[in-house]
Amino acid sequence: MKLIPAIDLMNGKCVRLFKGDFNKRKDFSREPYEQAKYWENEGAKCIHIVDLDAAKTGIPTNDQSIQKIVKSVDIPIQIGGGIRSVERIEQLFSYGVDKVIMGTSAIENKELVKSLSTKFPSKIIIGIDAKDGKVSTRGWLKQSDVLATELVKEFSTYKISSFIVTDINTDGTLEGTNGFRF
Repeated sequence: MKLIPAIDLMNGKCVRLFKGDFNKRKDFSREPYEQAKYWENEGAKCIHIVDLDAAKTGIPTNDQSIQKIVKSVDIPIQIGGGIRSVERIEQLFSYGVDKVIMGTSAIENKELVKSLSTKFPSKIIIGIDAKDGKVSTRGWLKQSDVLATELVKEFSTYKISSFIVTDINTDGTLEGTNGFRF
């Protein structure tokens, strides 16, 4: 297991949602690039970014912040949130992002993810957001009947980099994990 510090972006700012609830958010005063530099100075080997606006709407609006973060640090950046096309992935790679995280598209368009994992081997991370063991999509706003464990088994045969599993029930609570296991 790797511990990777995360920066969640909304409207170009660092935020934290409580259990994924867009109405229960805490805003932070530090600029996203400053937060990234802080994590790097603290010894982080990678930074995880989530574009919450894009996750919710599918429309990227935080690209200026993302580009500034990439330019501010010398460690790899992985990013998720609203990544649903080859064009978007290529755009993020052109900014200098190291890996992209596909969540909603992993459940809604498995063939796309399969082809992208072949086109960009070891550059695609599957993001699985689970609530009560079942996968949620669209910025955690839509609950599916797909078990997270089944999705991991299925995507394990693809040329992906890794999985990132988020337990929505504990995310943003600062209470630690619930022991979610595969």
